[in-house]
Amino acid sequence: MGTYRDVPVQSRLRDLVRPLPVKGVLRLRPFGDIWHKPALSVVIATAVPSLVLLLLGRLDLAIYASAGSLCALYCHGLPYAARLRTLPWVVAGMLAGTGVALVTASLTDSALIRVAVAALIAAVHRVLCDAARIGPPGNVVLTFVAATCAFLPQRLGDIPGHLAVGLGAGAVALLVCLAPALLRPHGPERVAVARALESAALLRSGTPEEGPARGAARHDTAAAVNAAWHTLALLRPRSAAGLHSRAALERLVEHAEAALAGGRADPAEAARLREWARALRRRGPLPTAAPEPGACALSRLPAAGAGCGLRPLLSALRPGSPLLPIGARVAVGCALAGWASMAAGVGHPYWAVVTAAAVFQANTSLSWQRALQRVLGSLAGLVLFTAILPVSRLGPLALIATVLVCQFLTEAAMTRNYWAGNVFLTPMALLMTEFAVRQPASVLVADRWLDTCVGAALGVLSCLLVTNRRAGGRVDRALRRAARAQEDARDLVAAREPYGAAPSASEAARVRRELAEALVQLREAVDVASGEWWQRALPEQEVALAEREGHHLLAELAARLPVARAA
Repeated sequence: MGTYRDVPVQSRLRDLVRPLPVKGVLRLRPFGDIWHKPALSVVIATAVPSLVLLLLGRLDLAIYASAGSLCALYCHGLPYAARLRTLPWVVAGMLAGTGVALVTASLTDSALIRVAVAALIAAVHRVLCDAARIGPPGNVVLTFVAATCAFLPQRLGDIPGHLAVGLGAGAVALLVCLAPALLRPHGPERVAVARALESAALLRSGTPEEGPARGAARHDTAAAVNAAWHTLALLRPRSAAGLHSRAALERLVEHAEAALAGGRADPAEAARLREWARALRRRGPLPTAAPEPGACALSRLPAAGAGCGLRPLLSALRPGSPLLPIGARVAVGCALAGWASMAAGVGHPYWAVVTAAAVFQANTSLSWQRALQRVLGSLAGLVLFTAILPVSRLGPLALIATVLVCQFLTEAAMTRNYWAGNVFLTPMALLMTEFAVRQPASVLVADRWLDTCVGAALGVLSCLLVTNRRAGGRVDRALRRAARAQEDARDLVAAREPYGAAPSASEAARVRRELAEALVQLREAVDVASGEWWQRALPEQEVALAEREGHHLLAELAARLPVARAA
């Protein structure tokens, strides 16, 4: 097998830049299906503490309250019980980073040291968020708050009070995120299953011919099905009604999983899957999917509490972890961006740190795209900020209202494209600095624009300098895992040893689950490695064969070995 290192550097750079057309980078997608949930949650979670602080005459503390309020952006895809278990950890992580930043600000006036600490915090945030798969908005919001606090004037004795304000706002955010459970207690899991059904319907209505388009559709369906199973696994029903509800959702996911089989398109089946998805998104009863013959009365899902939430976090920090090069990139890029901003005489170097942290994606190609989106969105956002700044300075209520409107629009536009979200994110971030101190608009605009350009440029540069050479090894490991999972699946279908003539429902569930996860992780590993500019040639034919065989085995398992369900 050849190595990408044998290719001239000029060719590597051409290969990196070629798949990045501006039209594709700036294309607007449809709105996300639940974009309004984080948007409304963060608006309410911000409004409540801001108005309380306004009544107390301490609106200057709003920046500390934002450490807790912005946690309302997280965990909207989780069932409510899992959300209750996870959000306190998000708040704790947010306040931990904020606390380190505040202590640093109180102990030193050196901007050099403050930038270094902010960069290290950004790297830790990135690694832990990726390991925990916390989902959007990921590490960026955590880093934004911590980096900002690292440059606030601070006294050591005031830090406990400031963190208490953030903790109180975090409690409000938790209540806001749990409040919809009173109206629709099973909403998140119904949405997750609906997504799997919609993706499966698209696959069944498409062309049966193998090719890149069908391969991408099959992967999207496998990922949606796998996400639905993970969501249902987080449920811990303790009543007969809860068990029955989860069983009905499991049957629906099985039908979506069966769509992964190759063969001709089936418009009738696609229409049925879409109808079930529409019923799930409404508030009516669960749609009924006929169980497969021979199903038994146990759940195919692991027992409640299976798995340990700390294990992936500890694994991400061990030597050899594929996340460590990503963390190194973030640390180097954020530090270089902040120091370059200082050298340019900018008064807000933490903006460059945050920009560099936001630019870093799974690989160099995606980071390049994100940098372009960040720069263009920020430029438009600065124009908008200049227009609305006079309105925000009409009084404290006007400032709060302007920030809330920008927050809502940020979440709405972010689902369409990252650059569109930055059009509203930029003025929101600048307006939040008005809570603590008012500065001339020209200074804010100039500093923000320079920091954005510096942060984006050095973020991409650090991706080129700090190469992720473990990405290729991750593909090899993913191929080996997929091969093992496929062999287990073949043994199960053939009823060979060690399963015997009648494999148990739990064993069938385990094999199917491991095969599905192996295929999803294989595609993720390939996507990451294919965007790295200094990487050996990828085994594309082996990957294509493994994916095709794996998806056919999943479909065969679904047809020949019906999984068990809850009573």
